[in-house]
Amino acid sequence: MANVRGIHSVGDSIVTYLRNAYPAQSGGADMPACQFGLVVGGEFVGEVEEGTRVTLWLHRITADEHGRQLRRPGVPLDARPPLNLDLHYLLTAWAGNAQDEQITLAWAMRELHQVPVFDLALLSPSGGWGRDESVRIVPEELSTADMMRVWDALDASYRLSAGYVARVVRLDPDEDDDLFAPVVATRYAYGREGTL
Repeated sequence: MANVRGIHSVGDSIVTYLRNAYPAQSGGADMPACQFGLVVGGEFVGEVEEGTRVTLWLHRITADEHGRQLRRPGVPLDARPPLNLDLHYLLTAWAGNAQDEQITLAWAMRELHQVPVFDLALLSPSGGWGRDESVRIVPEELSTADMMRVWDALDASYRLSAGYVARVVRLDPDEDDDLFAPVVATRYAYGREGTL
């Protein structure tokens, strides 16, 4: 299971994978030069940097509804369960023309369709992932109303986007040996009534 850097590690891993896999040519035709990056909501304020790029924005985190208290096999029952999360992303294409915008987003979506599982080989080590851990990247159906709500909250014009969910990201509880330490002594205090 991951440490608290696991959330950032997932987004960073997706962007790094897309950046490294992006080809100079596809289908015999030149691909537009494209940059890939993680963004935060504040980067959509004011003038948005032009140029062809694909961004990944973590716009929501939810508790995994199917595994809130699930433990891994072999873990003692008295151990604290991990925090199981789903990470909701918006994959957005930015370009000065329709062709570059559509080509880059279509390529990124196809790539995530072909490689939907990120395991230890693709997840950045900063997350502290276990050998048997993986995160599944699946498309998320966002209604037109939900998509418009997201873009209305930003100070940027709507751009071609696709929703994705990374599930399940399991964050380990901190190991606190003192929390469950065995009782080694009992102390009693005696005194007159009303005093200690």
